[in-house]
Amino acid sequence: MKIFIDTANIAQIEEVDSWGILDGVTTNPTLVAKESGDFRTNVRRICEIVGGPVSVEAMSSKADDIVKEAKDLAKIHPSVVIKIPITEEGLKATRVLAKEGIKVNMTLIFSANQALLAAKAGAAYVSPFVGRLDDVGQDGMDLIVEILDILDNYDFGTEVIVASVRHPIHVAQAARMGAHIATIPYDVLKKMFKHPLTDIGIERFQKDWEKVTKR
Repeated sequence: MKIFIDTANIAQIEEVDSWGILDGVTTNPTLVAKESGDFRTNVRRICEIVGGPVSVEAMSSKADDIVKEAKDLAKIHPSVVIKIPITEEGLKATRVLAKEGIKVNMTLIFSANQALLAAKAGAAYVSPFVGRLDDVGQDGMDLIVEILDILDNYDFGTEVIVASVRHPIHVAQAARMGAHIATIPYDVLKKMFKHPLTDIGIERFQKDWEKVTKR
């Protein structure tokens, strides 16, 4: 499973990239708004760091405007993928962009039907938001199973990005289900390192090694 980081913070992206596990980045308007500096410059810098797909959201609502905005965003760097919410206008734009070789990450997916429509329209990625489904009393990971089952039946070539990840359990579940990608916030990525037995083991080894060096 590929691991993306869900952030627009360059320092966080640089740190996680140094671990050797980073395959891509997803951003959204909320994440971008938290960062200072020129938007296009920041996106270009992120693309240069990662060398993999970097999702950037188009904010227009009409198909023609989405296409125009997407083409402009795609000029920033070849790694840019256009995030488009699942709407009728979004599907129209996705169809046009896919035919022109511009990759689309169809976002705000909350049902298997939405994912199916996105795949048929030519989306390179679909992003089901598992955490937000959990928030309203549904099991978000059940949706991942449904979407993967559908995509496995057909030759769409669409990859599933498990999004709105809230904790490391979501990540492990996604990997066990065979999800193509999980996009993970920085704080959750940091938690994936942690286990109390690992900490105890390191502390014990260090104390024992101190005994060796004092002989």
